[in-house]
Amino acid sequence: MRAEGGEDDPLTLLLCHHHQDQEDAEDCNLIRRTWQESKELWQIAGPSIFSRIAMFSVTVITQSFAGHLSDLDLTAISIVTTVIISISFGFMLGMASALETLCGQAYGAKQYHMLGIHMQRSWVVLFLCSLLLLPLFVFATPLLKLIGQTDAVAEQTGLVALWSIPFHLSFPFQMTLQRFLQSQLKMGVIAWVSGGVLALHVFVSWLFVLKLEIGIVGTILTIGFAWWVSVVALFAYTVCGGCPETWTGFSVQAFLGLWDFFKLAVASGVMLLLENFYYRCLVIMSGFMNNAEISIEALSICMTIYAWESMIPLGFLAATGVRVANELGAGNAKGAKFATTVSVLTSLAVGLLFWVTVLAFNKELAMIFTSSIPVIEMVNDLSLLLAFTILLNCIQPALSGVAVGSGWQAIVAIINIGSYYLVGVPVGVVMGWLLSFGLKGLWAGMITGTVVQTLILVAITMRLEWEKEVHRTRIHIAKEATSNPMISAQL
Repeated sequence: MRAEGGEDDPLTLLLCHHHQDQEDAEDCNLIRRTWQESKELWQIAGPSIFSRIAMFSVTVITQSFAGHLSDLDLTAISIVTTVIISISFGFMLGMASALETLCGQAYGAKQYHMLGIHMQRSWVVLFLCSLLLLPLFVFATPLLKLIGQTDAVAEQTGLVALWSIPFHLSFPFQMTLQRFLQSQLKMGVIAWVSGGVLALHVFVSWLFVLKLEIGIVGTILTIGFAWWVSVVALFAYTVCGGCPETWTGFSVQAFLGLWDFFKLAVASGVMLLLENFYYRCLVIMSGFMNNAEISIEALSICMTIYAWESMIPLGFLAATGVRVANELGAGNAKGAKFATTVSVLTSLAVGLLFWVTVLAFNKELAMIFTSSIPVIEMVNDLSLLLAFTILLNCIQPALSGVAVGSGWQAIVAIINIGSYYLVGVPVGVVMGWLLSFGLKGLWAGMITGTVVQTLILVAITMRLEWEKEVHRTRIHIAKEATSNPMISAQL
């Protein structure tokens, strides 16, 4: 006979089977949760990526049509869109992410009325800040002359900058309307509007630039026209019944709490502006290298590939911010943590895919942009650095999305200053010039800054106490409620 309680004992077998069934059930539940979270993530990220690519393509298409004008006109438009607009766009995009935090949390808490108030508040703050940025456009000519541009380039660029002001002034409204709709998962309308605007812009550019030959001023105005069409379409959808619960009309409540919103918005703006401008420093500094012309052209190709690919991580930043904010607003700490995990792992998988693609097809990618053998060879030489930059760029925005969803953008802004400009740029200068590694050393040093930033964000996210984040979110929502009679009555 076997000992009581041995392997063949019926009670032992029953307990083993029960334990195995529990493990199987947990595994199945984890798979279901992961699949469900991935679906919710992609429902936001997919349309967000498409809309970002579509609106980014508006500028690219304008640049391509401007190629049919003079070289001076093309240079002027390129400087305005890649430098001046880039600065204003990065800052305003970051400021708009503050609305993503507040609307996402309010929607998760089912305080739907607050979404419309938050958006109106953001219109006031972002529009005033956009006016403060106007000197960049008004004084573009003297600024460019100051840094050594020729009089002809500086004056033509200044003309283009002045006429790009309508484009710039669309940012406070287009970006906030998009985040207002995004926070309540109305992604379909954003995608349809962006796709329609892109198609309209192609036709308008063909008609006015090529056929009617309206010149440089008319060419830059087509971009502003496209973005304002997007604003009108999204606003019409919002106020004409598309958002009956979250848009209840204009309210004086929007003028309360402007200072708190301003602080969060500026922190958000600095956070994204520092990220957006970081690798543009690489292009500026490469102009002081040997073989500067070839270096700049090769680097411009790499940065163009990087910019197109960046639309995908930015989509994940938006999706992560919405998911985390919704879960925190709903008081679901575990849900917010799980959403973060799924988002980071998904964006990492996307990053690895692009990493392999760049390494496998680096020569073919360069040939899309140029037939110059020296430039192609330099792009090939830089492909490993480009691949790792893209990989890190797919991880970091998802982590920044956690910051957006939780509302601690100010902390990330400080991390960005330290990692990028106190570590990355100095290390790049040392490796590029003092150690004579040239452009590769400069870029590798700047990647060091991105690695430092990513590791810090990973450490912060792993140690995050989600229950405390939920408590902090509830306090903020309660504060908003006490300042709003309608919400107080509902509570």
